Amino acid sequence: MINKFWLFFIFIGTIVAAATGNMGKLTQVILDNAQRGVSISLGLVAILTFWMGIMKIIEKSGLSAILVRALGPMATFLFPSVPRDHPAMSSILLTMSADMLGMGSAATPIGLKAMKQLQELNPDKETASPAMCTFLAMNTSSITLIPTTIIALRGATGSLSPSMIIPTALVATCASFATAICLDRLFRYFYTRREKND
Repeated sequence: MINKFWLFFIFIGTIVAAATGNMGKLTQVILDNAQRGVSISLGLVAILTFWMGIMKIIEKSGLSAILVRALGPMATFLFPSVPRDHPAMSSILLTMSADMLGMGSAATPIGLKAMKQLQELNPDKETASPAMCTFLAMNTSSITLIPTTIIALRGATGSLSPSMIIPTALVATCASFATAICLDRLFRYFYTRREKND
């Protein structure tokens, strides 16, 4: 769908540039931005490689395993319907720890696996279960201790202090996580009341 929007904007932009006699400027803008995009991409690859290396060190040092253990009580509270020994709980904990360490690329496949496992526990296959809704809310608003991708983007675009975003990102993601979980609990409360009334 987004590709259709981009195609539409490019088409309209080209027509307007041709109608106003600015095709030369349009070509120059396209070439300049293409060159800038390549430069940013190369810088991004270098910085992401560095941060992924840091994440690997964290993983090998056992910090991610410590995080998984530390997040166990929170996951049990957030997902009371998921048995502690079920594979879905392990996937949820791994997703939470990957998100906290800014490893979005690692969190996505684990998150998809967790959602599939939660669907196995879902009694109504046509409707998302409360646990699935909670997981979606938690995963899209997760607390991030090290925002790797943002740091990489800031570094690639010439920021003098790319890691300065860490405290701000921590506050913002804590606020988004708290809001998402509070709203999830509120909607779950209304859902439970409606189920009892029915």
